[in-house]
Amino acid sequence: MTRPIRAAIDPSALRHNHAVARRHAGGARIWSVVKANAYGHGLLRVARALDGTADGFALIELEGAVVLREAGLRQPILMLEGFYSADELPLFARHRLTPTLHSLAQVEAFCSSSLPFTLPVYLKLNTGMNRLGLNEDELPAALARLANSKRVEAVTLMTHFADADGERGIAWQQENLSAMGRTAEHRLPLSVCNSAALLGHPGCGGDWVRPGIMLYGASPFPERQGAAALGLRAAMTLASEVIAVRDLEAGDRVGYGGLFTAERPMKIGVVACGYADGYPRSAPTGTPVQVCGRRSRTLGRVSMDKLCVDLTDLPQAEVGAKVLLWGGDAATGLSADEVAAAAGTISYELFCALAARVPVVEL
Repeated sequence: MTRPIRAAIDPSALRHNHAVARRHAGGARIWSVVKANAYGHGLLRVARALDGTADGFALIELEGAVVLREAGLRQPILMLEGFYSADELPLFARHRLTPTLHSLAQVEAFCSSSLPFTLPVYLKLNTGMNRLGLNEDELPAALARLANSKRVEAVTLMTHFADADGERGIAWQQENLSAMGRTAEHRLPLSVCNSAALLGHPGCGGDWVRPGIMLYGASPFPERQGAAALGLRAAMTLASEVIAVRDLEAGDRVGYGGLFTAERPMKIGVVACGYADGYPRSAPTGTPVQVCGRRSRTLGRVSMDKLCVDLTDLPQAEVGAKVLLWGGDAATGLSADEVAAAAGTISYELFCALAARVPVVEL
C-alpha cells in the first residue's frame, strides 16, 4: 500500500478563477502566470486546463516555455525575466517567446542579434520596487534603440507593483510610471496589474493583466479578505490519513524537542505528512487541520515525514481517518491562506513547496 498523502488539482477551479480574473480585467487581456511549475500545481496540467480561455501564459523558465510549445500550446508566452544569455535567443525565435527586457544590456543584446527574427518585446520599468527594470534616465535610450531595431515587432511597457496588497497601494507607482513615459508621445501598450492590483484596485489600467496567485484560489491579501469572499475556489487540496493513534497522560510531551506538553489526558493522531512533503516546518501547535471533516489542530513540531494532531474531541477518529491539510470546498474546507498565516508564511510558499514525492491526482 502506498503512503496515503495526496494532492488533488481541480481544473474546473482553475477555469473558475480565471473567469473571476476576466471579470476584473476590464477588457484587458490576461497573461496567466504559470511560473514555478504553475505555483506547484503542474505546468502542463494548468496550461491545458486554461488552454481554451487563456490569452497567454507568463513564466520565467525557458525550459518550461519550450515544454508548453512542444505540447502544442499556441498562445503567446511572456518570459518575465527575459533571457539570461544571448545564446538563448535562437529558442526565443524558434518558439515565438516574448522577452521582457529589464536592462540596457538586455536591450542591446536583443537588438544586436544577427539572427533573422522579429519578436514583440516587453520593456520593464522600475517604478519603485527596485528589483528588475529600467530607471527613468535609462528609458529614452532603450526606446530609441528598440525603435531603430529590425528585431522588434512591437513594444509593451510593464512594471510590477510592490505594495498593491498593502498600505501604500499603487497610486505612487502609477505616478512614477506616468513620469517615465506613459505619455501621448509614446502611447505604448501597458501591463501592470498583478492579482492584488486586479482585485484590490478596480480600474488599475493596462492592456494586459498578469494574475498569479488568484488563479490558484488563494487571496493576495488574506489578512483583509479571504479567497472565498473574493469568489475564488481552491485549485489544490492536500490530504492524508492518520497512521497511528496514541493516548497521552498529563505531562507527556509530543515530538522533537517536546514542544507540546499535554495538560490533561489526550488522544493524538500521527499523520502521514511532514516538511519533506512541503508542509511548513514552521507551523506551530494550533495550526488548523481537519480530521473526519471536523476542525482540529496540530501538536508539537512538524517532522520530516509526520505531524501530530489533536483527536481528543474526535472519538470517531482512528487509524485511517481522513485528514485535510488545506484546500477543499470553500464552505467546508480549509483555506491554504489560514494554514500559511498560522505558519508565518503565505499560501504561495505552501503551493510551491509541494514535494515531488507527493502523488498528484486530477479531479
